[in-house]
Amino acid sequence: MSPDQHLGILSILPAALAIVLAFVTRNTVFSLAVACFVGVLTLGQGLMGFPTLLKETLGTTSFSWILLLELFIGTVIAFFQRTGAIQNFTLWVERRALTRVRVQLIAWVMGMFVFFSDYFSPLFVGSTMRGLTDRYRVSREKLAYIADSTSAPVSVLVPITGWAVFISGLLIGMGPIDNAAQAMGVFLRAIPFNLYAWISVLTVGLVILGVIPLFGPMRRAERRAKEEGKVLRDGAEPLVGEELTEIPAYPGARTSLFLNFFAPVLIVIGVAVGTFIVLNSAKTMEAFLAAAVFLGVVMRLQGIPFDDIMKTAISGMKGVMPAIIILALAYSLNQLSKDMGTANYIVEASRNWLTPSLLPAITFLIAALVAFSTGSSWGTFAIVMPLAVPLAFNFSADTLTPLVYATVAAVAGGGVFGDHCSPLSDTSVLASTGAASDHIDHIKTQIPFALAVAVLSFFVYLMMGATF
Repeated sequence: MSPDQHLGILSILPAALAIVLAFVTRNTVFSLAVACFVGVLTLGQGLMGFPTLLKETLGTTSFSWILLLELFIGTVIAFFQRTGAIQNFTLWVERRALTRVRVQLIAWVMGMFVFFSDYFSPLFVGSTMRGLTDRYRVSREKLAYIADSTSAPVSVLVPITGWAVFISGLLIGMGPIDNAAQAMGVFLRAIPFNLYAWISVLTVGLVILGVIPLFGPMRRAERRAKEEGKVLRDGAEPLVGEELTEIPAYPGARTSLFLNFFAPVLIVIGVAVGTFIVLNSAKTMEAFLAAAVFLGVVMRLQGIPFDDIMKTAISGMKGVMPAIIILALAYSLNQLSKDMGTANYIVEASRNWLTPSLLPAITFLIAALVAFSTGSSWGTFAIVMPLAVPLAFNFSADTLTPLVYATVAAVAGGGVFGDHCSPLSDTSVLASTGAASDHIDHIKTQIPFALAVAVLSFFVYLMMGATF
């Protein structure tokens, strides 16, 4: 099948099946596996198509990168727990006269602070704040929502992230954009038009402060947590192994909050941001490897036996395996969607009736549908940006106008919506992992808020389009 072809409405069958089954069965692994199996049968690849899909998809550099990143993050979090760093951080924060609202606001600010990686942010916020939020009876679903909605939405607004480089790179060669500097300039001018990202981050703060009232499944989850003290519903399956949530601090170890917590965090931030500035590519995986090695050496110097350090590292890796399995199947489904032309079908179905006034709103809607169906924001950017932005330039006579900036922002915002709402998304999986929340419970409680923000963004784009 050529890159611009699709299987018609059958091309959306696997993604739709995965999403429906995930909500019905509450088992993401089963849902993704069934969707992949049905997809390969639809493509006519037979029974052996499923293992072949896994082999070809998972034997790639991109999946190896996320696999190693997850393993190193799991190791760092396990080291945090074995040294008592998270407990010490919790005690340090508690001395600041906290309330239930203030604890959530700290998580919100932390999510915005760790802007350089949408992979690290939800894991860091969830794992470091979980003890505090549990103590103040904040539901795990609420913590996952805070972590999720301050990761990708913030990353897409900051010009010194991998997201910015990727999006601006896609713009080179479109209209009058001839080089990377001009493309980054367009990205910067598009930031104010990225309505979904701005409103999404702001909404989290307003929800925490009670300005926006809780509703739907989130309201029930918070009522359960406050009134019954249950941060998880009965029967929930947290998306993290017990190996990572039940690691006790090493008895008698003389640990330091700075060396065992703040220094590794600074290493991660320093390496990621530093490599971005020097190499134009944030080496996030290498940053976590460096932090893990640093922590291992510090732990040994603090008297923790080498065998115990290695056992802790293995426990950390085991703890992130539930997330890795889901990510593996999600990557496979994403590849299957590409093979079946899922995005091509969605775009083709709506491309012929676009007008300048409708372009930003419809572009946002298409990007949101593609990202939600595939669970991939970057894949959505790569597919929708080359289709929508040239249309904007065509309407604006190949000049840089607010229509172009709004269209670029609409693609970015739509991609983020799908990325942090789809049960197939890696960012959503990592938010559930960091908060140790049931994954489908996280998705069900977050979607009403994200959908409300998306609807508001869509109508604002419609009103904005009337001025173009």
